[in-house]
Amino acid sequence: MNATHTHHVVVGSGATGRATALLLAEEGHRVRIVSRSGTGPVHPHIERVTADASIPAELTAITSGAVAIYNCANPQYHQWTTDWPPLAHSLLTAAEASGAVLATLSNLYGYAPPTRPMLATDALDTTTVKGRIRADMWADAKAAHDQSRIRAVEVRASDFIGPGLGQTSHMGDRVVPRVLAGKPVSLLGRVDVVHSWTAVDDVARALVTAAASEQAWGRAWHVPSAPPMTQTAMVEEIARIAGVPPVKVKTVPRLALSLLGVAVPAMRELKEVLYQFEAPFVMDSSETTEVLGLTHTPIEETLRKTVDSYQPQAHAVHG
Repeated sequence: MNATHTHHVVVGSGATGRATALLLAEEGHRVRIVSRSGTGPVHPHIERVTADASIPAELTAITSGAVAIYNCANPQYHQWTTDWPPLAHSLLTAAEASGAVLATLSNLYGYAPPTRPMLATDALDTTTVKGRIRADMWADAKAAHDQSRIRAVEVRASDFIGPGLGQTSHMGDRVVPRVLAGKPVSLLGRVDVVHSWTAVDDVARALVTAAASEQAWGRAWHVPSAPPMTQTAMVEEIARIAGVPPVKVKTVPRLALSLLGVAVPAMRELKEVLYQFEAPFVMDSSETTEVLGLTHTPIEETLRKTVDSYQPQAHAVHG
């Protein structure tokens, strides 16, 4: 799979999909990035494809001849129960038809609320709706892998940090512009408990490495992530890197979150995973470093890129 000009397909054109496509293209591979919007990075080796990846016939045609399929899709929170099952089925169908390795980006929702740092070998025994969806997806892919129908691997990340994440990051649009403008920020859950944060570029490296490494197939791996930090410490570091005074960090009251959820479906869905920010939520990725040789990007480097991506917009922040 390390040969130049092999064909890869990335499903999803969000921040992780774009980062994965660019990493592959810069290594000399030919990449198709698939989304309903037809968007994606501009690069000579990247072809942007407009398609509904949940339709098996469409995705199977697009992935013909591919050596790897990267599942970087991310349906809207409130549409997981309707959107993930057909998309997951389509990905398995395409992987089996093409013979491509299926490398899936997942999260930590499948684990029960942790009492210690989470390991990639931990049981997926959550009782949440969203956690069960992701756990069932991996169970189906693992079963197909064990039956030699496909070759599958899953990499799991914590909450993303990095440029280009917008509203999807806890440390994106809702935080950085306000810090740059000297305004207080309001965050979910407790702001004084440690949490793992995963850089988008590290996600891309983990996906590409796992897909190319036969020893990685058939199991899950944690994306190497920086040492955990509290939300308050993250905001303080953003201010330090930006060269601005620290701002006040507040917690969004549960009642306010409930009221927001009445009008905003995505906010309503956040209540189910709020436990991740109410107690230490830490992942252990040391095995990935030991076996696959991957390390995390220094958090200062990731936050500096994030701050730089917002600097031109700082003057536009109001309220």
